[in-house]
Amino acid sequence: MYTIGQVSEMFDLPISTLRYYDKEGLFPTMERKNGIRKFGETELEALRVIECLKASGLEIKDIKLFMQWCTEGSATYPQRKGLFEKRREAVQDEIAELRKTLAMLEFKCWYYETAIADGNEERLAAMLPDKLPSDVQTLYDIAHS
Repeated sequence: MYTIGQVSEMFDLPISTLRYYDKEGLFPTMERKNGIRKFGETELEALRVIECLKASGLEIKDIKLFMQWCTEGSATYPQRKGLFEKRREAVQDEIAELRKTLAMLEFKCWYYETAIADGNEERLAAMLPDKLPSDVQTLYDIAHS
């Protein structure tokens, strides 16, 4: 069993956040001894899932619904699976956008490194849009897709 302070350090979360999660009912089976919260492995795993869902863009009210489904048993497996599938799709879309952003950043770093070395952008202008070195062309194409 862990204290709220230990869990705060383990997850790098403020104690106030853990208290808020508890108040919202996200740890329905948490034990208390003399009014002190005791976090067990069940709460730690719940916290991992909560933080995952938060990072995927899910709001606390929807996380609360998920946690409610968990307490309702196997009849809610389809809803739980569906929630994770939607979050997976959202994260995949976000990753695709981030790859495009990263490609533009990498292209522009190369572009300005080349412009600095050349002292101008004339040679670069002649290469655009489709006569770039192959690795840079790939970045350019991704960034402009």
